[in-house]
Amino acid sequence: MKVKLNRGFYQDPDVVSCAKALVGKVLCTNVGGQYTSGIITETEAYSGSNDKASHANNGKRTKRNESMYLAGGHAYVYLCYGIHHLFNVVTAPKDQADAVLIRAIEPLEGLEIMLNRRNQKELKKDLFKGPGKVSQALGISLKEDRKDLQGESIWIEDRNINVTDDALKVSARIGIGYAGEDALLPWRFEL
Repeated sequence: MKVKLNRGFYQDPDVVSCAKALVGKVLCTNVGGQYTSGIITETEAYSGSNDKASHANNGKRTKRNESMYLAGGHAYVYLCYGIHHLFNVVTAPKDQADAVLIRAIEPLEGLEIMLNRRNQKELKKDLFKGPGKVSQALGISLKEDRKDLQGESIWIEDRNINVTDDALKVSARIGIGYAGEDALLPWRFEL
């Protein structure tokens, strides 16, 4: 059964709990009339203004990160290194600026479309592992920034995929060495 996550799911004030709960949910897009979906298999939590790895650390507000300050249940998409679009799920109440980076998916529907977007002919290991690869495969760009995840272009579903704590690998986040001790927080969850 396909059930879109309700707004209450995203209002969880604990971004780490939300990042963990998103593993096993299904990220869906309908971009340019092309429907694709994938099971979320890896996430990272970013805790608003009290996390040195967060774009909103110390209450920082910019044009780029303004989406993080929306109420939970919106998309925060930004361009990394001028190349990769990275998709984050905004969580918690408005102005808390928490977000969960979606780092990997397992493709479900629209595989041919996803392969084409990734310029590939066949499914290969790690083809959808890495946040830039996820966005490229699902057609996510800056156009999805600030989108309501209750809408029709990008949303997340609960399809009753059971992910146990034993199945999850928990580790430090990747590529944030600049964040000092916050870089060591065990806020990355992976199947």
